[in-house]
Amino acid sequence: MNRREIERLDRELSGFIESMVADMGRPERRRAMKWYIIGLLLDGERKSIEPMAARLVDAASEIQAMRQRLQQAVTVASWGDDELFQRIAQKIDGELPGIEALVVDDTGFPKKGKHSVGVARQYSGTLGRIDNCQVAVSLHLASEAGSGCIGMRLFLPEAWANDSTRRASVGVPSEIVFEHKWQLALHQIDDALRWGVRKHVVLADAGYGDSTGFREGLRQRGLHYVVGVQSGHCVWPAGVELSPPIQDEGPGRPRTYWDASEDPVRIEELACSIPYEQYRTVSWRDGSKGTQRSKFIALRVCPAENYRRGKAKAPQPTHWLLCQWPTDKDSPAKFWLSDLPANTSLVALVRFAKLRWRVERDYQELKQEIGLDHFEGRTWRGFHHHATLCAVAHAFLALKRALFPPEISSLDTPDGTSPLADHYPALDRHLSPLPSARS
Repeated sequence: MNRREIERLDRELSGFIESMVADMGRPERRRAMKWYIIGLLLDGERKSIEPMAARLVDAASEIQAMRQRLQQAVTVASWGDDELFQRIAQKIDGELPGIEALVVDDTGFPKKGKHSVGVARQYSGTLGRIDNCQVAVSLHLASEAGSGCIGMRLFLPEAWANDSTRRASVGVPSEIVFEHKWQLALHQIDDALRWGVRKHVVLADAGYGDSTGFREGLRQRGLHYVVGVQSGHCVWPAGVELSPPIQDEGPGRPRTYWDASEDPVRIEELACSIPYEQYRTVSWRDGSKGTQRSKFIALRVCPAENYRRGKAKAPQPTHWLLCQWPTDKDSPAKFWLSDLPANTSLVALVRFAKLRWRVERDYQELKQEIGLDHFEGRTWRGFHHHATLCAVAHAFLALKRALFPPEISSLDTPDGTSPLADHYPALDRHLSPLPSARS
């Protein structure tokens, strides 16, 4: 956003930010948080503290004072990220039209050094490879009209979680322990439900859908899901009988394994066994490249978890297996499992599976427009404070674009990117030197 757009939206933007940062400490801190959010919204190639401070003042003599205020609000002050995310979640769930899904994903932040919190050589879906980076798990509310991030937590690799010296150097709280990404996602979902967010269908890629623990956790919370899975998973097609264990009358432990009338099959094998002609063409969205469509089929199956030589643990409920056979491929290429009701249509399954694209759009906007990946600090608190304020700034844009698209069409270019300004607009911010007392 440029200066003209900021000025045109000043009253609305100020009211939105005030509703987000209310009661978050002393007035000086709240003002600094507001300036930081405005700095994230202003056009600029870098959204780290130093260049943002330069854009927020009129005179070069004021840059240092502004920088110190922004630095203190983000890396020193101890306000709660959860409180801000709660306000974002309630705002988006209540005001963004057509919310129908909770989307789980993670994103990577490439790093050159080894001192930033959580940095390690690890796989990042964003990068598509193992590299030196940080990875954060996030939760989003999504509809066809828009979406927004309502939670973000840094993934702490085991090497970091078990190293007290490294933890202390970047301020990792003592209660933080190693947890898998799918466990972090369930915690974020628990937070959202506790805040009053409605129960929506959960969407995720195979990085989460492959986890039996994640899917079981969603069922325990009464949440339906449509999640990607890899082709190697095994399932029983509809009609295969599973018999409960017969207990012996003699001594010994009771049997726990069920008997299967036949072996399960790999998802890929099952999908390929169905002729291409039986797959139906389904359209799911009109995009910049025209109507998006492909071939799909949905089958009723029972996931075969922990199957061993004719024995299986208690069977899971019957699921939908959604298979996509792209027209440019020789075989089915994408697969999803869903526990939505048996009367769910193929079109509805496809629409939910493809709605996960909203999180990719969120990451694009958060990084290219807001500066999510521009933070240069190393600490746990600084990373999460920056990510939270980025989510606030993005929520404002998401709501404006969804509710009043004609008014701000200039902010939303067709490819989802935002043009970078050659001149950093200055706002009316006159500062006295920063006092020594911490806010």
